[in-house]
Amino acid sequence: MIAQARHLIWPVLKGNAGIFMGRKIIITCAVTGSIHTPTMSPFLPITGDDIAQASIAAAEAGAAIIHLHARHPETGFPSADPNHFMDFLPKIKGRCDAVLNISTGGSSVMTLDERLAPARAVKPEMCSLNMGSMNFGIFPLKERYTEWKHDWEPKLLDASRGNLFRNTFEDIEVILSELGKTDGARFEFECYDIGHIETLAYYLNKGLVKPPLYVQFVLGVLGGIGASPENLGAMKASADRLLGDTYSFSVLGAGAMQMRLATAGAILGGNVRVGLEDNLTISAGTLARSNAEQVTKIRTILEELGFDIASAGECRELLATKGSGQVAF
Repeated sequence: MIAQARHLIWPVLKGNAGIFMGRKIIITCAVTGSIHTPTMSPFLPITGDDIAQASIAAAEAGAAIIHLHARHPETGFPSADPNHFMDFLPKIKGRCDAVLNISTGGSSVMTLDERLAPARAVKPEMCSLNMGSMNFGIFPLKERYTEWKHDWEPKLLDASRGNLFRNTFEDIEVILSELGKTDGARFEFECYDIGHIETLAYYLNKGLVKPPLYVQFVLGVLGGIGASPENLGAMKASADRLLGDTYSFSVLGAGAMQMRLATAGAILGGNVRVGLEDNLTISAGTLARSNAEQVTKIRTILEELGFDIASAGECRELLATKGSGQVAF
């Protein structure tokens, strides 16, 4: 990793030493997602209580943003039922101050209306917004297992071979209008490739998105840009050119590259995202026992490098959210 990233990181260290001074790094924790299945880890949160407890522990460990999906509590199948979200949202809000970020991505087997139902119902401070349609291949995960807890698990993975994750320009505009302009949510703009940054720049130039933008560089999903330091550098260079000083960014490295790319992203001036949605392990071959374990690990790395960690209140100020008092839960 060091040899690969030296050419990327050294110019930052050499020319921008001030990047370490006084900057607060936001840690996001994505606690369950819709990619991994119950067979893959006994530590994956499934029920409302599981998700609430995982979220509260992650916030206590240092996460300022909790990125949230829901699941059917009996089977673990990805759910967009607002009632399933309400099984954990009030519990989390009642016990911690984290910014609660509701997925609008859901799963590729959901319609747009299904994916948006939770955010429409609860009017959160923050939502994720995938900046384009894409192949979203999770089918290779099936090769790692021979027995399954539920019949739906291999079927859902196989479906990603033939399904497209859809977020057309029209879909994006619906989300920006309803959840952003009308309901006041800020967005985690999820960019899985450089073309997604181009799309975000288009909406910035049209005035349909307003600074400060919070851009999530997503690396390592099959169908999107690969997880490497070189690709991270390309994503940042493209965002600098297209978005200028209107944005801050966070780094999501899927799978084994999670901690490495998060660390590189912080050194390059960004924020970080961890969590069992993106990676089930804490080190090579060892399952993470909780989301909080991953938050604690990245926080320790960052603090050892001399960075300060943003509180939830500081995160709200940096991202200009409407505040937890303006949500519908």
